[in-house]
Amino acid sequence: MTQRILHVVTNVGHYDDPSHPTGLWLSELTHAWEVFAERGVEQTIVSPQGGRSPLEPRSLKFPTYDKTAKAWHGDPDRMELLERTARPDEIDAADYDAIYFTGGHAVMYDFPDSEGLQRLTREIWEQGGVVSSVCHGYCGLLNTRLSDGTLLVTGRRLTGFAWTEEVLARVDKIVPYNAEEAVKDRGALYQKAKLPFVSFVVVDGNLVTGQNPGSARETAEKVAALL
Repeated sequence: MTQRILHVVTNVGHYDDPSHPTGLWLSELTHAWEVFAERGVEQTIVSPQGGRSPLEPRSLKFPTYDKTAKAWHGDPDRMELLERTARPDEIDAADYDAIYFTGGHAVMYDFPDSEGLQRLTREIWEQGGVVSSVCHGYCGLLNTRLSDGTLLVTGRRLTGFAWTEEVLARVDKIVPYNAEEAVKDRGALYQKAKLPFVSFVVVDGNLVTGQNPGSARETAEKVAALL
């Protein structure tokens, strides 16, 4: 049977201050998409509200804006996929083997409290599927509770964009909260690389998380290995 994965992207286009744009960090989608496409995995994109997912402008300048991201950005058909993402209520979790949360600072706003995304994550996890995230995508796991009422992240090893990386990226004064501390406060066993902005992935059973934009490809490869 063909395996299927659900990519999660944001609908938010700016920080609290509208003069500071943000959005999907494009390579975190495209690097993973390429890995899964090479393995014949069927892929769908969902967002908290459905519809358009704006791009983080800095993701179009960062070193991860490589040939994979540039090819997507220059392909009208691929870009159209980000104009008409599905809503969670249009998705049946039983159809998917894995869920993958992309990042970009925008997800800090609309991922954590999306009941639709929480439902999909819980159901995929409880049916034995893989739950994964890269960079700020782990904000989508902060408030997901399992059927027994426990938080999915409690007691589990994971990673995500580190506070030191927020400082180095010079956004520590404008992000809405400290994601690293937020996940630790929920009992997660947070880990990070010794150096910032290098690829770092943590696998804890069926939970796969990558620390930063440079970790997207490795994260997807680990997910593919589990599938």
